[in-house]
Amino acid sequence: MFQYLVGKEGAKALGYDPAVIETAPAQFFESSCGVGNPFSLGMIKPGSTLLDFGCGAGFDIFVASKLIGENGRVFGIDLTEEMVQKARKNLTLAGVINFEVQKVDSDIIPYDDNFFDMVISNGVINLSPNKEVTFKEIYRVLKPDGKLQFADVMLENELPAKLAGSAEAWSQ
Repeated sequence: MFQYLVGKEGAKALGYDPAVIETAPAQFFESSCGVGNPFSLGMIKPGSTLLDFGCGAGFDIFVASKLIGENGRVFGIDLTEEMVQKARKNLTLAGVINFEVQKVDSDIIPYDDNFFDMVISNGVINLSPNKEVTFKEIYRVLKPDGKLQFADVMLENELPAKLAGSAEAWSQ
């Protein structure tokens, strides 16, 4: 069991705009488990091209689509086909039309250099086994004046031996 709020209550606790939360279909929150709010770190310009690194069920893409408007584009990547399909379904159900979501098999981001105005991520970068490659890829696809806004977890103290390497450690 998670020791933090998930779903709509979790999104509210993380400071997402309550009006946006209320307009989001419930399906977004069935698989939503963000650890922070990458949108709280700075303004998103209308018309931006944005990448959600580890998009999951698509809630942050939904939020971004509201912020960038009709002239912007939101792209998402995820490691599992199940989440890619879920995000596509959720975003279509929500009426989002300016998005693309695709599956990736590694930390290599399948977009050109200097493609994105912004990259966001919510609780995913910490899962990468090779963070150096992850950050190099993120900065490769960002425009020179682009921004990375991410929320994540980090280990501040040594884990107790009984938790180190366990699945429980990833969710606590």
